[in-house]
Amino acid sequence: MITYNAEGVRMPKIKKRDTSAWIKAVAAGYGKKVGEVGYLFVNDEKILEVNNEYLGHNYYTDIITFDYDEGDVINGDLVISLDTVRTNAEKYGKEYNEELHRVIIHGILHLCGINDKGPGEREIMEAAENKALQMLATPAKV
Repeated sequence: MITYNAEGVRMPKIKKRDTSAWIKAVAAGYGKKVGEVGYLFVNDEKILEVNNEYLGHNYYTDIITFDYDEGDVINGDLVISLDTVRTNAEKYGKEYNEELHRVIIHGILHLCGINDKGPGEREIMEAAENKALQMLATPAKV
């Protein structure tokens, strides 16, 4: 099950059912099933607090992914700062909703085993994000 909650911010206007179906389709492309995945949308102040408390990092970020995977079932908590998503959308000249969906799927891609910190990994992550966003833009024909 995929849940969406907000703390200290308004819930973003995403189509939860469509977004959940998209997330499941992306995960399936990596041979994964979706177990318990929880999204928490927050502001910069809260993500900084989470980053400090759980990771010992003293900086803002757009997403923090807590991975509780079990085999081929992805489970995790994803904390997303809507403030940073908005800032990054402006910085990179993207629509807010596109950037929000990029961040939403970024966490799922981490849960599927894609990293972005090592040499060449960021390019692999960006390609995976772009492929996933393309799936969202062109829904499967039934």
